[in-house]
Amino acid sequence: MKLIVGLGNPGKKYEQTRHNVGYDTLDVFGKDKNITFKYEPKFEGHIGKYEQKAILLKPTTYMNLSGRSLRKVMDYFKIEVDDILVIVDDVNLELGKIRLRYQGSSGGHNGLKDIINVLNTDTFKRLRIGISDNDERINHVLSKFSKKEREVLLVSMNIAKDIIDDFINEVSFVDIMTKYNTHIKEEG
Repeated sequence: MKLIVGLGNPGKKYEQTRHNVGYDTLDVFGKDKNITFKYEPKFEGHIGKYEQKAILLKPTTYMNLSGRSLRKVMDYFKIEVDDILVIVDDVNLELGKIRLRYQGSSGGHNGLKDIINVLNTDTFKRLRIGISDNDERINHVLSKFSKKEREVLLVSMNIAKDIIDDFINEVSFVDIMTKYNTHIKEEG
């Protein structure tokens, strides 16, 4: 069983903000696969199930406590760290750029920082989607995308669907990284 975790913040206020790219990517994947998400209080998150292959999780603990929800799902479904993929926004990547890694620091991202602390390891797979940066980082990550930015992002989220499919279907993560780490946003 795989666990795909899309990081974000719950509530209308944060919908479609830069920091919710993880949530939004799972929504795009879920819509494509006809997956319904349901809030599960015992997991502190919205859960979707994809066949008998994967659990999709959108933690509702707010970004800074994402690891708590992830750990509850891991323990309940007996999922190993090697079978987790975390989808996260990245201010250090240009808008729409995709970067896959199987380990590393949090890069200053509080959601990743909490997951690293809870798992007691920085060795877990992550799919980072660029949201670019500006001088007002806190306000920037909580801001909404312009229509043009959203179009660029949707291209990346559709590529992310293929990455998630490959991960769920046991394609080697090294092969997935080789195939997709070259993606650069579409010019338009």
